[in-house]
Amino acid sequence: MLDYHLHLWPHSQSDAQATVDQVAAYCEHATARGVTEIAVTEHLFRFTQAKDRLGGFWDDLPGEALRPGMAAYWDHHARVDLDDYVEVVQAVKAAGLPVVLGLEVDFYQDRMDDVAELLAGYPFDVLLGSVHWLGTWRFDVLSDPQVLAEWDHRDVDQVWDEYTRAMEELGASGVCDVFAHPDLVKIAGHVPTVPDEFYDRITEAAVRSGMAAEVSSAGWRKPVGQEYPAPPLLKRFVDRGVPLTTASDAHTLPDVAERADDLRDLLAEAGVNTLRGFRDRTPHDVAVSAPVAATAAPGRA
Repeated sequence: MLDYHLHLWPHSQSDAQATVDQVAAYCEHATARGVTEIAVTEHLFRFTQAKDRLGGFWDDLPGEALRPGMAAYWDHHARVDLDDYVEVVQAVKAAGLPVVLGLEVDFYQDRMDDVAELLAGYPFDVLLGSVHWLGTWRFDVLSDPQVLAEWDHRDVDQVWDEYTRAMEELGASGVCDVFAHPDLVKIAGHVPTVPDEFYDRITEAAVRSGMAAEVSSAGWRKPVGQEYPAPPLLKRFVDRGVPLTTASDAHTLPDVAERADDLRDLLAEAGVNTLRGFRDRTPHDVAVSAPVAATAAPGRA
């Protein structure tokens, strides 16, 4: 098993510094839960280099009333040096611990070329692509009353269409390797009565781009109470041969590799026995490992 989506800090924490001990503790915690390799994938918007290159992108997006919130969100988060982060994760990797270097990269409308140029030259192993905002609406920040209230007057099908178009454009950009939490837009529990069109389009975006898709336990911690992706979307991925990764999307140590055994069961039910790992942005296959208890049982390989 893999945990290919991990953050070093909760969103409530602003100024932060990665340390070798912290990343090593993530490795140890994941290994104890039967995960053979992790990817540290901090949000790109955590880093001052991203703010310097991309800051203010919200000024060109619809949603004037929500722009101050987006600006404040970035000011709170963009406090970490990207070079320091890379150096720490690479040091743990060089020590032989089971970690690869990654980032979670949001979709920036009409700015993905800037993202690619910003990240060029860094030794990343894997880049997750995700959609966390539509225009200036940070739809998954459910702790913000103004953000949450948007759901009360938006048409659910239109929201899903806008989200799916962003996913399609993200895939077409060629910048990232994995679609993170592919149906994140359902986070607050709002799902179209007939979501098939959107599932089909997201699947097609993965197929066309060659990207893998993430199977994540994080949705079980959210109001929707369902893993990412939903079972019908996961079935489409499997049927179309979309490679898969697994993830917890942890932001603190206790959540690392959370419910890895439940993800393993989902994969088994779907007939999946191979995951997609990455080194230097190059994919390779990783076997879905047995549960920890089964591995340790007498007479088992």
